[in-house]
Amino acid sequence: MSTPNPFSRRRFIQSTALLAGAFAIGSARGASPNGDVRVAVVGIRSRGMQLIKDVMRSEGTAIVAICDVDSAILNKQAQKLETDFNITPDKELNYRKLLERKDIDAVILATPNHLHAIQTIWACQAGKDVYVEKPVCHNVWEGQQMVAAAKRYGRIVQAGLQNRSDVGLKEAFAWIKQGNIGKIKEVRGLCYRNRASIGKVNTPLIPPSSVNYDEWLGPAADLPMYRKSFHYDWHWIWNTGNGDFGNQGPHELDLMRWILDEPDHPKAIESYGSRFAWNDGGETPNMQITKMDWGTVPAHFEVRNLWVSPETNAAPNYKGYRVGVIVTCEGGEFRGGRGGGIVYYEGNKKGERFKGNGGFDHMPAFFRAVRSRKESDIACTLETGYKSACLSHFGNISVQIGKQAKTRTTQKSLRKDPYLVETYDRLSEQLDRWNVDRDLDRWTIGRKLKIDVENETFYGSGSGKANKYLKRQDRKGYEVPEYA
Repeated sequence: MSTPNPFSRRRFIQSTALLAGAFAIGSARGASPNGDVRVAVVGIRSRGMQLIKDVMRSEGTAIVAICDVDSAILNKQAQKLETDFNITPDKELNYRKLLERKDIDAVILATPNHLHAIQTIWACQAGKDVYVEKPVCHNVWEGQQMVAAAKRYGRIVQAGLQNRSDVGLKEAFAWIKQGNIGKIKEVRGLCYRNRASIGKVNTPLIPPSSVNYDEWLGPAADLPMYRKSFHYDWHWIWNTGNGDFGNQGPHELDLMRWILDEPDHPKAIESYGSRFAWNDGGETPNMQITKMDWGTVPAHFEVRNLWVSPETNAAPNYKGYRVGVIVTCEGGEFRGGRGGGIVYYEGNKKGERFKGNGGFDHMPAFFRAVRSRKESDIACTLETGYKSACLSHFGNISVQIGKQAKTRTTQKSLRKDPYLVETYDRLSEQLDRWNVDRDLDRWTIGRKLKIDVENETFYGSGSGKANKYLKRQDRKGYEVPEYA
């Protein structure tokens, strides 16, 4: 193994102008002789490379290793780091071998969803602190074990929900909670992404020869894949992903919980959704509506992955927004997301503006917490990330055990909730533009599930089937350790 080439913030700023005026962390004692927190970034195809930049602009850090199960990607990205930033961190294909190193204090996880839990727990066992991307867990049981393991080993674990560090959202939410536009009447989350079909093949996809497929699978079942592309499109397969409700969705679900004063799990949840128009190798819904019942204000979430029509790349929106939250209050409405937002008054008149910064301080906050060992310094705790991820897991379970229904039956199921009816009608207009025959290509009516908040299980009608989805049967040799 080559000698580590730690990369300090000073050298980074000297070699690139990308991050001029970067946020500085106050000095504090680190784990290495020179005070740096020594970091390994795991999963470096796309998001991991973005996080590497966040680490490099954080004061007192040193990237000593990068890790990926795909040797082609590992070598390609290592070359890019050397060319673009003049750094040569060690390359490692095996995550468990990486954790044996004594010169690593923290790991940054940007791996697929199904690996988050086991990799976080293994890191805690090895005495490493962890920054884990959303959703922090692939299912509810995994999240429980992660939270328990972090406490057992006294590790700092931060969830990659960067909205929590956006200065505009912090200001806006505090302002709303002060009652400036009255009481909250409704909260709606939005995830409108212009996705495309992932295609479909008749024979199972063979993973690239450069991938250690056993390590990539981890706890997931070894199932045939009928999509065209190996990387990224695992998001739309239940075995490895959680759909856009569990991909982009946790960011906005977290905003909903934040503005509602951090409620625990909802008392009940119901979700409606299907995969329309594409007829591809994906399984997760590309159109989905979810109702969360906390017993307070109406709370709903929308997922749209289709373009407005197949002929155009026009982006659908709700009240001018595609990804974010709509907080409707007695005297006005906040519309926004990462980067801030605007308050609208009667007649759609624009009012107060809250300019955000995209959560620029999120990664630096993690390293402050690593140094201080104080949970209060964590920008978004693991438990917070877990509770927000659970909303997508609960909603997806509702759909997974639901039944497809004709249009009339679906409309009848929704009719008691005017918010669901209005949302369904809007999404159905878009399906009509795709010429979707909704009596053939049907909505799935999810089960209305009651949640035992204290025990984090379902009860009542449908609970027997639903509870089986709270935990998976892990593949032998990659069982997620049990702590909770």
